[in-house]
Amino acid sequence: MRKGWFAAVVVAGLIATGSLAIRARAAEGFLPVGSKAPEFSAISQEDKAVHLSDYKGKWVVLYFYPKDQTTGCTLEAHNFQRDMKKYEAAKAVVLGVSLDTVESHKTWCSKDTFSFKLLADPEHKVIDAYNVPIAERGTMKFAARTTYLIDPKGNVAKVWEVKDIPNHSDEILATIASHK
Repeated sequence: MRKGWFAAVVVAGLIATGSLAIRARAAEGFLPVGSKAPEFSAISQEDKAVHLSDYKGKWVVLYFYPKDQTTGCTLEAHNFQRDMKKYEAAKAVVLGVSLDTVESHKTWCSKDTFSFKLLADPEHKVIDAYNVPIAERGTMKFAARTTYLIDPKGNVAKVWEVKDIPNHSDEILATIASHK
């Protein structure tokens, strides 16, 4: 059996049932639609720094998720991968962010062959900049499933507290299409 599978199953169950205590990162909630999206720098599974400014002129799907290789996160990531050609046609990129490490992202991307970037944010600098809530269970912390759609000018176009994982990618693509 794969090392750590039990912890992943327990975490997935806690996240799915809402048993984790969630604390808001900032009292004001999510960044408002129309506001300037904060610049960030984070390391991807390719060991390269990624900045929001790298994608000026493109739509950016900046999605925050709880944990690599858990059930809901895997479904969400596979749906983004499934729709990658649609995102490319819409001049959009997908960037996933979690508190996991670069090594964890490398393992997951290698196993599941994701072509989009997963950004490691173990010190939650990007998570804090985007006011994403953090769930805590004992000593473990997880980013709440949240997505920011950033327009080609670098402004927040929409924010989702993701509840409908199977249809989330379709919702994002429809939102991008409605802005054209």
